[in-house]
Amino acid sequence: MANNKKVRVGITQGDTNGIGYEVILKALANPQIMELCTPVIYGSAKILAYHRKAIEMQAYQINNVRSVDNIKDTLPNLVEVCQDTEIKVELGQPSKQAGRAAFLALEAAVSDLKNGKIDVLVTAPINKDNIHSEEFSFPGHTEYLEASLGDGGKALMIMCNENLRVALVTTHMPLAQVPQAVTEENVLGKLRVFNDSLRRDFGIVKPRIAVLSLNPHAGENGMLGKEEQTVIKPAIDKANDEERILCFGPYAADGFFGNSQYRHFDGVLAMYHDQGLAPFKTLAMNDGVNFTAGLPYVRTSPDHGTGYDIVGKGVANENSLRQAIYAAIDIFRNRQRNDEMYRNPLRRQYFDHSKDNVVLDLTKDDDDDIAAK
Repeated sequence: MANNKKVRVGITQGDTNGIGYEVILKALANPQIMELCTPVIYGSAKILAYHRKAIEMQAYQINNVRSVDNIKDTLPNLVEVCQDTEIKVELGQPSKQAGRAAFLALEAAVSDLKNGKIDVLVTAPINKDNIHSEEFSFPGHTEYLEASLGDGGKALMIMCNENLRVALVTTHMPLAQVPQAVTEENVLGKLRVFNDSLRRDFGIVKPRIAVLSLNPHAGENGMLGKEEQTVIKPAIDKANDEERILCFGPYAADGFFGNSQYRHFDGVLAMYHDQGLAPFKTLAMNDGVNFTAGLPYVRTSPDHGTGYDIVGKGVANENSLRQAIYAAIDIFRNRQRNDEMYRNPLRRQYFDHSKDNVVLDLTKDDDDDIAAK
C-alpha cells in the first residue's frame, strides 16, 4: 500500500462481556480517526448495539457487512463474524460463549490480515481462560499470533508509549518455570528481535537497550542467584561484541525504575511478565500499548484487560485503544519507509591503493570482508 493511502485497521471485538466494545465505540466516535485510517471491527452488530445502549451512548453510523470486501473507506465498518453463533451477553461475567465470540473475531481478522485485506491488527482484550479451546490452545494473543502469522519468526511482546518501551524474555509463563527459560540463547535472541524492532518499527537508528536482572539486586555477585553472571551478562557481552547491539546491564529492576534510569534508554528488556509490566502499567496505564514485534504483520492492543468490574458503566477509558490504533498505523508506516530506504542498496566500495586490485566492501562489518577482484 502506498504511503498516501489510508491504512485499513482491523479491530477484534475481544471478550464480549468485557469493556472491549465500550472502548472501541468511544475511540471510533471521533470523526478525525477517519482521516488517519479505515477502521474495520470484527464482531457482531447486535452485541455492539447492546453495549452502546448499556452505556447510553449516542449511536453513529457504522457500515455493517458480511465481508471485508464490502467495507467503505469513509465510515467505520463492522464485519459480522457471529451470524451463525448464538452469543449471550452477560456483562461482567466470564463465559465460554464470550470466549468463543472473541476467537471467531480473531480468526477472521487474522485470515484477512494474511490475505492483505486489512493492513494492521488491533485486538481488544480477551479472557485467556474463556477463549481456551481445541482451536485456541495458547496462553495468549502473542503466542497464537506467532503460530498463525510468524512464518518461522519469534514473537516479542513490547509494551510501549511515547516515553518507554519494555520487552519480555518470557511472557505468559508460570513464575516457577521462568529461571529455566532464561537462557543465554533466549536472552540473546530477544535482544536481536528487540534491536531490529526498535530500528525498523520505531525508527531509532542506534537503539540503546537496558537489560534487567532476574534476581533481586542483580544477584549480589552470586549470593542471591547466579543467572546474572552465567546467563544474562554473557548474552549482553555477545550481543555487544559479536552483533554490535548497544545493550547494557544487568540492572536490578527495582532501582532501575525507581530512580528513572529507563529514561536514558530506548528500550528495556525484562526477564519475565510482571517484572516488566508492573512498572510499565504504573507509569503508562492509560496510554500504554502492547505491540507484538518480530512478525511480518503489525499487531497492537491496549495494555489493559477485560475490565469486568466496570463494564456497562460508561467509565472505561478508551485512550489505550486509541493509542494502539495510532501505534499500529505509525509502525506500519515506519516499516514502509524503512523497507523503501534499504531496498536494493548500492554496494559501497573503494580501492585500497596499497594493494593490487583489492576492494573493501563497506556494506559488511567484518574485517575479513576484503576480497580480491
